[in-house]
Amino acid sequence: MTLSNSIMWVSAKPPFSSSFLQNPKPLLPQISRPSLHSQSSLTPTIHCGLRELRVRIDSIKSTQKITEAMKLVAAARVRRAQEAVINGRPFAETLAEVLYDINERLQGEAIDVPLTNVRTVKKVALVVITSDRGLCGGFNNLVIKKTQTRIAELKKLGLDVSVISVGKKGNSYFKRRPEISVDRFIEGGLFATTKEAQAIADDVFSLFISEEVDKVELVYSKFVSLVKSQPVIQTLLPLSPRGEVVDGNGNCVDAMEDEFFRLTTKGGKLSVERDSVKKKREGLSPVMEFEQDPVQIIDAMMPLYLNSQILRALQESTASELAARMNAMSNATDNADDLKKTLSNSYNRERQAKITGEILEIVAGAEALKDFE
Repeated sequence: MTLSNSIMWVSAKPPFSSSFLQNPKPLLPQISRPSLHSQSSLTPTIHCGLRELRVRIDSIKSTQKITEAMKLVAAARVRRAQEAVINGRPFAETLAEVLYDINERLQGEAIDVPLTNVRTVKKVALVVITSDRGLCGGFNNLVIKKTQTRIAELKKLGLDVSVISVGKKGNSYFKRRPEISVDRFIEGGLFATTKEAQAIADDVFSLFISEEVDKVELVYSKFVSLVKSQPVIQTLLPLSPRGEVVDGNGNCVDAMEDEFFRLTTKGGKLSVERDSVKKKREGLSPVMEFEQDPVQIIDAMMPLYLNSQILRALQESTASELAARMNAMSNATDNADDLKKTLSNSYNRERQAKITGEILEIVAGAEALKDFE
């Protein structure tokens, strides 16, 4: 069986040409892969003229310069984003841990804190964080697929779903999906800011307090390293251990891999599972006295909690996006270099064949003149 797949190189003009997008007729050069049973060289055969090859090589060089520049820009920005993620994680995790400890101690008291109320879930809001730009590999697709899976799970339980989309890529996707209810479209910035997090937190706060939604979840890409990021789901509201948030039939509506439940229960108490080894913080004293009203303490901490968790998710998403773009542009640069070498080899072979043919014509003509004389 032979491999007869062929690749058609599409334009003799530089990439991103508007005239090419309107008239994609001039197809250049055709590359055919050799048969598996062929004993010849494994180098692909390119059928085109020298002029087309030169133009295509120049086009590849221009593309390579662009991808190399984008790689360097992303590499310079990802360092700043990575530092923001690393510096922000301890505060966000510690604040959440303290808040959950206080909330746990107050469960037996007759207090009413709206953001900690666990009620029967009828509608869930998903805050989906994507990027504003493309050229970052499968970064946005992974987040959107995670969202689609979660929406399917919630609808299977008979729950309504509303989406708060953050980022132009997510906005354009959900605008083309009228079957998905979108509460608000938000465009992000180059780097996450507290102002941006505050705008999202205000919207989430109003939806939950007015009981338009009974549960709020974040869907974003968690930054793991420069070569790896992972789309995750994190419960934002309400504050509760796993299994307490249920629908009208008593079914748990928590995601199976909810990032929130790294703050999980051990021995009936909330604890934090950290990614790295750190000194374990001592729990709050069992004999606790509040100088202020506990409701005032919780109410004062909840806005800070919402802002810190949303800001952290935005920072994680930004770092993941820049790392994905750096890797994608690095791969594109390497591919352009390989393609340039292949085209250069074909150009040299074609040029050598043309020169050899001209020499043979001259020699044959000289021999013919000798015979004529």
